[in-house]
Amino acid sequence: MTLNHPIFGRWPAQHPDRLQLFSLATPNGVKISIMLEETGLAYEAHRIDLIANESHEPAYLAINPNGKIPAIYDPDGPSGTPLALFESGAILLYLADKTGQFISADPNTRYETIQWLMWQTGGVGPMFGQVGFFNKFAGKAYEDKRPRDRYVNESARLLGVLEQRLADRDWVMGADYSIADISLLGWVRNLIGFYEARELVGFDRFPRVQAWLERGLARPGVHRGLKVTAA
Repeated sequence: MTLNHPIFGRWPAQHPDRLQLFSLATPNGVKISIMLEETGLAYEAHRIDLIANESHEPAYLAINPNGKIPAIYDPDGPSGTPLALFESGAILLYLADKTGQFISADPNTRYETIQWLMWQTGGVGPMFGQVGFFNKFAGKAYEDKRPRDRYVNESARLLGVLEQRLADRDWVMGADYSIADISLLGWVRNLIGFYEARELVGFDRFPRVQAWLERGLARPGVHRGLKVTAA
């Protein structure tokens, strides 16, 4: 089996019959590796080195013109035709539909799950990422702390929204773990870990979020998924 896509000229597939993952162990990247580990789909992972700017090489831009990770190539896409896909939220939804896992077949619950997925991609990811920039990376050196504090305050507000959502449930959608949880785990973990912002956002004020994160990180599929494409 030969995969006909420019990206395989740069990152050849050793197992062309499997779904191909192009990623790195960032909060967005681990969404997909966790999902793949949780579903049990056969896949092959390719590490994309962002420091080396590999996501902006022509071969990678052929699969994601936005130059970000993750991306996938499924040789067995809809109707048996190959599908290349980028944007972590779209990939999570695709894999949930493909496997029939981690999203409800009930239309009302399905759209409510998508609602929380969009909340993560449109709010939590960008805000937490800015906290990382201003607290851990280049923005840390800025004397003016107003930009940092703006994102810290909004991140704390978002944690409060999640805290309230978890008031009477173990997972975002209730008793059932879903793509809404998978989309959030890496971001919350990074905020208080790699981004070193636990005290900054007052994370200890959110005991339900803490317990939810612990439940998520205790899942074997999450544990495995966090290691995929890690340095």
